[in-house]
Amino acid sequence: MKISGKTKIVALLGYPVEHTLSPAMHNLAFEHLGLDYCYVAFPVKPEMLKDAVTAIRALNLAGVNVTVPHKENVIPFLDEVDKEASFIGAVNTIVNKQDRLVGYNTDGRGFMRSLSDEGIDVEGKSVLIIGAGGGSRAVSYYLSEKTSKLFLFDIDTDKAERLVSDLNKIRSDVYRLEAINDLNNIDIIINATPLGLKDSDPLPCDMSLISPKHIVGDLIYKETPLLKEAAQKGCKTFNGIGMLLWQGVLAFELWTGILPPHEMMREVLIKGMKK
Repeated sequence: MKISGKTKIVALLGYPVEHTLSPAMHNLAFEHLGLDYCYVAFPVKPEMLKDAVTAIRALNLAGVNVTVPHKENVIPFLDEVDKEASFIGAVNTIVNKQDRLVGYNTDGRGFMRSLSDEGIDVEGKSVLIIGAGGGSRAVSYYLSEKTSKLFLFDIDTDKAERLVSDLNKIRSDVYRLEAINDLNNIDIIINATPLGLKDSDPLPCDMSLISPKHIVGDLIYKETPLLKEAAQKGCKTFNGIGMLLWQGVLAFELWTGILPPHEMMREVLIKGMKK
């Protein structure tokens, strides 16, 4: 990759970002297509988020991805948020349109495409999402259109209640769980919390409640302790690498207007996970 004074920069804003595979994925695609772009990751502490968004204009970045913990908090600093991201209440992609910052959310569409890749059909299924943050809001927005019932749990009951209330504007059978103590009527369990980023993290639910009939997923793009234990119980499992891939494909297209080589990007992500 040759970097010059003409190179357009896109970036990731999050905290932490040391674990991210996004730079490798996007930079491979830029190089393959001969696009004069470069993707870098910036660790942005929560109290510095406003300054970081201001820097998008100041440094004339082409755009950014936004990840934990900024997806919801970034919205007040943008000039415009598209309809989907506005309803979800979270932004994961920003495009700099001549100093006008426009926010989008590609997580939900990316997640649904990843389920299709895994051969998982949520039509008529009962789904539990653990966590009610930005990632949960994105995937639940799309899942609520397909599932027979959608359940949400978060230790922050106010946050969970807000999400349930928002989703019930679309449909009426979204419910908040007071506690996770019975999963017999659940088909698919999805962890949308950060628990599992570190191996020392506690599990997001009691594994004794999980049986081989369950499909267990995690938005974290590695084999988390949750997924490892679920696989040992005979469950079908999936991690967030497919969601990472497809949200990235959609973001790439927003920045450049070009559809990237997604299979090459997938290979980079798989290799990165094995390191």
